[in-house]
Amino acid sequence: METDKIQDEIIDEFSAFDDWLDRYDMLIELGNDLPSINTAHRDEQHLIEGCQSRVWVDAELRDGRVYYSADSDAIITKGIIALLIRVLNGRTPQEILDTDLYFIDRIGLRANLSPTRSNGLVAMIKQMRLYALAFAEEQKHNLA
Repeated sequence: METDKIQDEIIDEFSAFDDWLDRYDMLIELGNDLPSINTAHRDEQHLIEGCQSRVWVDAELRDGRVYYSADSDAIITKGIIALLIRVLNGRTPQEILDTDLYFIDRIGLRANLSPTRSNGLVAMIKQMRLYALAFAEEQKHNLA
């Protein structure tokens, strides 16, 4: 599965650093490279509940695949959402729903986040999967 290949690449990239300060720097760099979300989507409707910082996520279905865009006012959080998008972007809704995001624990991300940031991570994943679920339902109705 393509998502496993990408997750393995992320694990390899993060394993190059022993120190979590270096890993945070990498997250910041990833966040800086994240394409900007449409400014119209930096609104309450796209804001993720449960995050310590403000995080906006949008998704669209094109040709049966989900494409995400996101932004955050916190540099670490922006890097985290960039990683999630890297793994899940361009997948079918069902692939997104079936993906085990094992890279999070393998790189030690969850263990090195504060409890509030960890809750935010869970909220980001939940929102991305909710988009995928909505698109999967939409596809079912279109086929019926």
